[in-house]
Amino acid sequence: MKKLLVFFAAGCVGALANSIVVWLLGDFGITASFGVAIAPSLTSSYLYPRIVWGGIWGLLFILPLLQTKLLVKGTVLSLFPTAVQFFVVFPLIAHKGIAGLDLGLYTPLFVLFFNWVWGIVTAITIKSAR
Repeated sequence: MKKLLVFFAAGCVGALANSIVVWLLGDFGITASFGVAIAPSLTSSYLYPRIVWGGIWGLLFILPLLQTKLLVKGTVLSLFPTAVQFFVVFPLIAHKGIAGLDLGLYTPLFVLFFNWVWGIVTAITIKSAR
C-alpha cells in the first residue's frame, strides 16, 4: 500500500510539473510559434483533473518493468498517457483528430515532450521518496 501511495503522489507531482510546462510554453508563445494551438490558462479547473489523472497514471510505476533504470522507466511509461491522448482524448473527446493534428502539425511532438516531463519528474519523485 505504501508503494501505491508513493506512486500516486509522485504521479501527481509529475502532472503538476507537466501542467506548468504546458502552461509556460503556451504563455510564452512557444507552442504558437510552431503553429500548435495549445495555450491553457493556469486555473484550478485546468490543474485539478490533470493532477488526479497524473496520479492515476503514476500507478503504472508498480509494473515490474525496467526496475534498475528509473529514468528509462519514466520515459517508457510516459508513452502510455501519450497513446491515450493521441488515440482517445484528441479524436474522441476533444474532436481534434488523431494525435491532435487539428491543433497543429507539431502537436504530437509537444505531447510527447510534455508527457516525458511527467514521466521523468514522477520517476525522480519516486527515487527521492525512497
